[in-house]
Amino acid sequence: MNPKDSPPAKLRDGARCKVLSGTHAGKTGVVRDINLSKSGFVTITVVQPSGVRFKTLAKNVVIP
Repeated sequence: MNPKDSPPAKLRDGARCKVLSGTHAGKTGVVRDINLSKSGFVTITVVQPSGVRFKTLAKNVVIP
């Protein structure tokens, strides 16, 4: 794993999260899918309360 890519310690499927940086900064939702990309970064799918889904890097989110 890339040392720059440190996902939150509480990262798990179903956890509420807030995106702090990247394209989706400021959005909140629930973590639904956790993957390890070919390049070695942890990616997650976030589902917003409206049902909209988006993918982001796990290092960009915080779990309250």
